[in-house]
Amino acid sequence: MSAPILSVSGLSKRFGGLQALHDISFDVARTEILGVIGPNGAGKTTLFNNLAGLHRPDAGTIMLDGVSLVGLKPHRIAGLGLTKTFQNVALFAESSVLDNVLIGGLLRHGVAEARAFALHCLEQVGLAGIAQKQAGELSFPERARVEVARALATQPKILLLDEVMAALNHAEMEALMALIRRLREGGLTVIVIEHHMKAMLALCDRIIAISFGRKLAEGSPAEIARHPEVVAAYLGRAHAV
Repeated sequence: MSAPILSVSGLSKRFGGLQALHDISFDVARTEILGVIGPNGAGKTTLFNNLAGLHRPDAGTIMLDGVSLVGLKPHRIAGLGLTKTFQNVALFAESSVLDNVLIGGLLRHGVAEARAFALHCLEQVGLAGIAQKQAGELSFPERARVEVARALATQPKILLLDEVMAALNHAEMEALMALIRRLREGGLTVIVIEHHMKAMLALCDRIIAISFGRKLAEGSPAEIARHPEVVAAYLGRAHAV
């Protein structure tokens, strides 16, 4: 069995009196779609921020292809191949869609090459037709896709998606899930935070449930959907898969 692309062990993070993460450990296989679920305040986004270098953990290790990420700046971590989207999409409203995505491409390319690659990323997410549109004029689903395209422009090995399906209708959600599956087929590893449980059960190969900063359960979507502690802490009822 091949070594995991990402290995997290004993990850802990405290903010004052709040223990946001406590001894979180998990591995991620190459080209896996891993889901992270939990109630609001469980520590999901804090976990992503620690992985991406926006926060430094108090304890624990994060290894990407055998390289430690702990203590590295976010741009160094992105350069090594791990990039995240942001729950609150922040685009440059007065710039074009293409220029917003181009920024991600500058991590590895000069301006001309970054522009060409940014257009390719927009094609991947189905937005090449509005490349010259001003970002401030976009709908929320369009802005979410631009955020994904900008992250893809950094050419990640692992993409962290933080609630990119929030506020999407069913058709938009299905389209975004299809995109994530295509990205995986192209060799990308994806870790997803979402509150839409049906989407997570349909999309993910494996799911981790966390509550109050602790890992509650880990397993297949079917196992998580029926796990008594997960149902009690988060789901409210068992889900059919």
